[in-house]
Amino acid sequence: MSKMDNYYVAIMAGGVGSRFWPASREDLPKQFLDILGVGKSLIRLTFERFQNIIPADRIFVVTNKTYKGLVLEHIPEMPEANVITEPSRNNTGPCVAYTAMRLKAINKNACFVIAPSDHVILKEEFFLDKIVQSLDYAFQNDVILTMGIQPTRPDTGYGYIESSNKVTENGVEKVKSFREKPNLEVAQQYVDNGSYYWNAGIFVWSVDTILKSFKENAADIYNILNKDFSKYNTEGEQEYIDEVYPQTPKISVDYAILEKAQNVYTLPVDIGWSDLGTWNALHAFKDKNEEGSVVIGKNTMLIDSTDCIVRSDAEKLVVIKGLEDYIVIDEKDVLLIYPKSEEQNIKALRQSIDNPDFL
Repeated sequence: MSKMDNYYVAIMAGGVGSRFWPASREDLPKQFLDILGVGKSLIRLTFERFQNIIPADRIFVVTNKTYKGLVLEHIPEMPEANVITEPSRNNTGPCVAYTAMRLKAINKNACFVIAPSDHVILKEEFFLDKIVQSLDYAFQNDVILTMGIQPTRPDTGYGYIESSNKVTENGVEKVKSFREKPNLEVAQQYVDNGSYYWNAGIFVWSVDTILKSFKENAADIYNILNKDFSKYNTEGEQEYIDEVYPQTPKISVDYAILEKAQNVYTLPVDIGWSDLGTWNALHAFKDKNEEGSVVIGKNTMLIDSTDCIVRSDAEKLVVIKGLEDYIVIDEKDVLLIYPKSEEQNIKALRQSIDNPDFL
């Protein structure tokens, strides 16, 4: 067995993508949408990307039980057992711990990358080289490794990784701290400083290293999920998980582990990355027309409209004139026309519309 046989991929696909409302819905979140207009969903693109280095039988998807059918529909070549299903949404902390326990039950020497299902990476070959480099490093060292994206602008929508500038072998740097999403002034300071990277939420570690860190830094999660380790990778796993998983605290892996552990490192990369977390992020990512607008779909005519993003699959002709800096999303049951500058309110808007007293 070569060391590559110990390498696995886990794709996190349990979110609802509420900032991409009204295209992204509870029953069909954005990872299952062709949000780029390329004929493939984001989760399909993510799977195909990793399949270049890891075979399908060692790629797993971690998702809510609700979406198991959707995962298998979009990735039919994935073994059904490789869809790890959570009975409740408890954030990424318990998600990572559960995944690590399943993989340890399969292979006690497992080392894995865990990454979101809905990100875009333009420089795929370079990215995959860095993933293999990261897996090699994490397989040989007791480290928690995160990819740090070289910032191209002072973005307020991302968390940041502060490097200690202590560079080890292979260009890996010791992490000094993690920083929350900053305001524009602070984001500019981070970019000017040169020691800060965007936190892409792409992590690499061995099962032993990450589970040891859970035991030390998030013992409540570890103890709940580890009550009966013998259940993992057996027919009794799902019933066991359905019972214990909802008892875990709802906390991100960033708060549970990364901000506490002492062995956190980052590998700075420039991979043409976007988390596509918002309509504005999609607008920034896509090619634009001469007036700075992005049109996804057919039968749309923009006249004298600048810096807009329009998505419509309507059979009818959509004509828009004189609009500036707006989001226009045309779905079968919802038409959203919203200022790009207020896009951070879309998540709250969706929640208020779910409230029957809204209308």
